[in-house]
Amino acid sequence: MNLLRNILKTPIKSGFCRSLISIYNSPLVGKSHASHSCVSRFESTKAKQHAYLCNHEEEEEDYVVNNFQQGLDFPGGRVTFTTEMKFISEYPEKRIPCYRVLDDDGYPIANSMYEQVNKETAVKIYENMVTLQVLDTIFYEAQRQGRITFYLTSTGEEAINIATAAALAPDDVVLPQYREPGILLWRGFTLQEFANQCFGTKDDHGKGRQMPIHYGSKKLNYITVSSPIATQLPQAAGVAYSLKMDNIKACVVAFTGDGATSEGDFHAGLNFAAVMEAPVMFICRNNGWAISTPISEQFRSDGVVIKGQAYGIRSIRVDGNDALAVYSAIRAAREMVIREQRPILVEALTYRVGHHSTSDDSTKYRPPQEIDHWRTARSPMGRFRKWVQRNGWWTDREEDELRERIRKQVLSAIQVADKMEKPSLTELFSDVYHETPSNLSEQEISLRETIKRHPQEFPVDVPV
Repeated sequence: MNLLRNILKTPIKSGFCRSLISIYNSPLVGKSHASHSCVSRFESTKAKQHAYLCNHEEEEEDYVVNNFQQGLDFPGGRVTFTTEMKFISEYPEKRIPCYRVLDDDGYPIANSMYEQVNKETAVKIYENMVTLQVLDTIFYEAQRQGRITFYLTSTGEEAINIATAAALAPDDVVLPQYREPGILLWRGFTLQEFANQCFGTKDDHGKGRQMPIHYGSKKLNYITVSSPIATQLPQAAGVAYSLKMDNIKACVVAFTGDGATSEGDFHAGLNFAAVMEAPVMFICRNNGWAISTPISEQFRSDGVVIKGQAYGIRSIRVDGNDALAVYSAIRAAREMVIREQRPILVEALTYRVGHHSTSDDSTKYRPPQEIDHWRTARSPMGRFRKWVQRNGWWTDREEDELRERIRKQVLSAIQVADKMEKPSLTELFSDVYHETPSNLSEQEISLRETIKRHPQEFPVDVPV
């Protein structure tokens, strides 16, 4: 206590000393459970402190004013001081609103701000949404028939796929998660190319090395899907930074789901992009479920959009089942990313109507009524179709003709892929090293010898 008295006799310029004075002035001191002698010493010290402050009242007032006006110069910007001890709430007072243009019946909401879409673009968006839906339906059935090993659909998320693709430019580099084949479809990936990949044919761009739906196209700036969750996010920040270094006026677009926000790569990717001011757009498809884990068990924040602010990234929440809203938001976000050379986070609220994949049965963890509601009342395709038809750009006859035509084309592509030869055995050992190391050569020799001894165990459609 003698030490404290000595401190209080010194000029009050030290932040530590000022903290002590605040403690002694606090009403908490009088409410403590200390002994009577301790309280007496507190009172004695407070009296001396009061006498000192009275003698230096003017000096003290000037110091406080200057101190709080100037704040603290700290990395990241000036921080002002406050005398109020206040903890930031774990939840905002109001949830961040969701940008929307069309209501559930396909009518534009009054005073909506959105990018005008002409007939040609609107019809192409809708036709691609239908194509994606038909493609998903038939390939899902093909897996159930045992013709391919795995598949997952984009059912319920068609608007995010196609409207985003329409808002981007061909030079924009896309790092998908796995539920974004609509981007490829929009950019010209053929139905035969989709079939070649899923069936692992010799014409597959990945030479049959990937699981089905792990598409990729160097020509279309679509980096190959990678199964591990969120690994594409730090990579996207790096790709975007390379564009910035080369002064290329394009952006990188990285997709992810709500489940990926629990991965360390999500935070590393966003933080890297923010600090390096990389021109990348992170699009999170918040579809409510990370396989069987609901978002209520995924995070306690106000969704995903609020996470951008924590990293210093501009963010927006958009209705992912509203094609016009998605198109408008992505167009605006892309322009800002390229013009300002910094990242943006887009949270698209949607719903995964289908099972997570062919390895999942979602009726085990969510009620069928919930699924049916989103399939019908909240369908992104139904909503956009109503808007297109009210503009006189689409008819029921065109709808029937399109679906029948696409169905035949998809079935034809599957038949061709099903009969096509598989990649050569040599492809298992190529494209990794410029010069094949000895251990890999030994493995190839061993495999070929094994096939000679047990030819009946080796697929007949794989050239040796």
